[in-house]
Amino acid sequence: MLQYPKIDPVALQIGPIAVHWYGLTYLAAFGLFMLLAHWRLKHEPFASVQGAAAWTRRDIEDMLFLGVMGVIIGGRLGYVLFYKPGHYLQNPAEIFAIWKGGMSFHGGMLGVIASQYWFARSRGKPFLQVMDFVAPCIPTGLGAGRIGNFINGELWGRPADATLPWGMVFPQSGSLQPRHPSQIYQFLLEGIVLFVLLWLYARHPRKPAQVSAAFLVGYGIVRFIAEYFREPDAHLGLLALGMSMGQWLCVPMVVGGVGLWLWAERRGTPQATTGNGKTA
Repeated sequence: MLQYPKIDPVALQIGPIAVHWYGLTYLAAFGLFMLLAHWRLKHEPFASVQGAAAWTRRDIEDMLFLGVMGVIIGGRLGYVLFYKPGHYLQNPAEIFAIWKGGMSFHGGMLGVIASQYWFARSRGKPFLQVMDFVAPCIPTGLGAGRIGNFINGELWGRPADATLPWGMVFPQSGSLQPRHPSQIYQFLLEGIVLFVLLWLYARHPRKPAQVSAAFLVGYGIVRFIAEYFREPDAHLGLLALGMSMGQWLCVPMVVGGVGLWLWAERRGTPQATTGNGKTA
């Protein structure tokens, strides 16, 4: 049995300015996205697109900026609507109090989709191609966020058997019972495993939307599994069929991803570029 290490959430204090570890993990997530997106430019069909439709560094920067806005706005609204609609209906002003915490991955994902749709329309790029470009660059950022959760001692796991070698006591949970370090599980599943599988899958020519579909299915599955080890939200507990809210939100994600992949399989051919720089 391990004891959660008491980590100061403030990484650096300079006078009144405090730099938190959680903020640094977000910076790491953005940096990893920039690095991977530049490597992604070397993959097909993006490497062969020429002329006005060519992919550039400016495209990556704009996608990141819009994606960050989508994560913040969508993540907050998702938490409000999925997890505490009654509370925020009675206290609407608290919707904007994001410093008090409360973000939803599934809401953030919808926000990112909306932001990238805006990007695709404004740049005249195929929306599905934009999403296929972005998808493999996301898991490492998710993994960085889980490290931030662990440093903050939040989103701890469900009670574990006392014989589990890596069972960990989280004093923040209000008990001395060993628990699963679910933040680390999610870091490994969402951040490492999903990234490796999706990156390798995206390296080969795929039909439009299939890389995006693989992300939906892959994340939905690994998150569904991880939720069995993560303590459900105290105000919600377990819902129908003994599943958490996170698991229920993953169900349409996986079903939608499978449907999208099958639709793409019947619809088109692997992404390629024609001589005029347009995808075919």
